[in-house]
Amino acid sequence: MSAAGSLEVDELVKLHRDHLWLHLTNHRAFESQEPPIMAEGNGFILKDIYGREYVDGLSGGVWAVNVGYGRDSIIQAIAGQLKKLPYYAGSMATPPYILLAQKLASLLPDLPKVYISNSGSEANEKSYKIARQYFSEKYPDKKKYKIIYRNRDYHGTTLGALASSGQQERKVKFGPLPEGFAAIPHALCYRCELGKCYPACNIDCARALETVIQREGEDSVAAVIVEPVTAGGGIIPPVAEYYPVLQEICRKYEVLLIMDEVVTGFGRTGRMFGHQHYAVEPDMITLAKGLASGYMPISATVARKSIFDQFLTELEDPTGYFRDISTFGGCAGASAAALENIRIIEDEKLAENSAQMGAYLLEGLKELEKYPVVGEVRGKGLLAGIELVEDKKSKKPLHETHLARIVAEAKQAGVIIGRMVRSVPDYNNVLYTAPPLIVTKEGIDRIVGAFAQALAHVKL
Repeated sequence: MSAAGSLEVDELVKLHRDHLWLHLTNHRAFESQEPPIMAEGNGFILKDIYGREYVDGLSGGVWAVNVGYGRDSIIQAIAGQLKKLPYYAGSMATPPYILLAQKLASLLPDLPKVYISNSGSEANEKSYKIARQYFSEKYPDKKKYKIIYRNRDYHGTTLGALASSGQQERKVKFGPLPEGFAAIPHALCYRCELGKCYPACNIDCARALETVIQREGEDSVAAVIVEPVTAGGGIIPPVAEYYPVLQEICRKYEVLLIMDEVVTGFGRTGRMFGHQHYAVEPDMITLAKGLASGYMPISATVARKSIFDQFLTELEDPTGYFRDISTFGGCAGASAAALENIRIIEDEKLAENSAQMGAYLLEGLKELEKYPVVGEVRGKGLLAGIELVEDKKSKKPLHETHLARIVAEAKQAGVIIGRMVRSVPDYNNVLYTAPPLIVTKEGIDRIVGAFAQALAHVKL
């Protein structure tokens, strides 16, 4: 009997094949192999419908379950709020909605205005709308609306968020995408887009922002959006000098700097927020995933008060305020879940554990650079990647079939790791892991051991 009530395992598998349309999945694979179906979780351990246990090296598959599985206090917080009032949206608030806004403002005091919505994609869309209307209100005679993004960063699945994402494979066959978006080079020194070497490069990947602003028109660019650490584009922490250069250019041209902390927020990188590793002061930050650790869907866009104040127009003005809504931003249970989730992260010092276990993880993974196919290991906190190559000197990417085999072999060993979607042909050949922030040294040892075992079997 499976964990799904009275359904037998075979019946559950059949229903999966008959009806599901999964994310990022070619369902042809399930014609010849069983579909993976997870049934239970406790801490950082998962159990599938067959009873097999795994170390969850992906925090729920998309880096969301920061506090781990089986958190009764979050479940109780949700249930308690649902009994009182499950939902109210629009121009009325609920107590947990207000308290969550206050809590986020206390964590990010320079960004005290909080807009709650439903997903990371939606949070980013809100930031673009805010940026565009902000400048429309401030400079009615200008058309300052363009959004600049960075190659290899990802900002969401809606058409606007996708247009601002630097992963080409995700965009294929979804066009035409909205206009008003432009790209700057990525920040990966290992494969410098400009063909330069750090530190003699003058951080030209960041300085390219000024060139793009001038090309697009100084009065047309509203905002730049970046992930503090590029996640799905290859696990890329920029060098320390990168963000001060980027911010200086933004200030020079009055361009808002948006930090997409959907992945990096709430302890993932070893600080509460990923941008805190750098000398940078964003104008807006977007949050999701670890905000409620996947227990409820919720996101937030937080902004400077000076941005919010621009929308305080006369009451008679029908378009001056932010005329936008998020239906499921009104789910009071989600705000309650986020509040309890943040309490756990703070009380159990999970950001600190992420820093400690992340250092231990990177130390173990760095030892794997002895293998011929390991080009570079990189990461911050519990967000780590291994770039694989056929040849260390030429850096020719290892073919993705090898990456698929490594992931499959690790799963056979009881550890779930991931491989990046190929964003540019033969480009993003990275294996990655991002376990829950509660992971222990024993869990890290199993993850590193699974990587090592699988990499040792790669034959070119």
